Amino acid sequence: MAHFAEAKPHPNDIDGYFECDLAEFASGYIERELNKRDPYKIWTWDSASRRSYRGYVKKQLPMWHKYRVEFYPHYGQNSGITDRHGNPELFPAAFRKCRKTNREKGIIKILK
Repeated sequence: MAHFAEAKPHPNDIDGYFECDLAEFASGYIERELNKRDPYKIWTWDSASRRSYRGYVKKQLPMWHKYRVEFYPHYGQNSGITDRHGNPELFPAAFRKCRKTNREKGIIKILK
């Protein structure tokens, strides 16, 4: 699992990704296992679960509303984020830079 940090006086959230197996993610196993451990059962990446929050253009997932985190599964797919040239990026590269300024972020790696 990796988290990425910017020097901001008041960060909005924590962004990160975790590596997982595509079959485990697609089968719902990852979501079920996370929700078994969470009393709020907020772990989903279903876009239909996104809700608005005042002052934000983008609707947020339940994990953001509860914990102010956005953790995404990474199994080799594009992140949905493009680089400054419009090329799709994988999660590791997409989270290493600020999208607005293209400046590098700090990286925090959590080890078991």
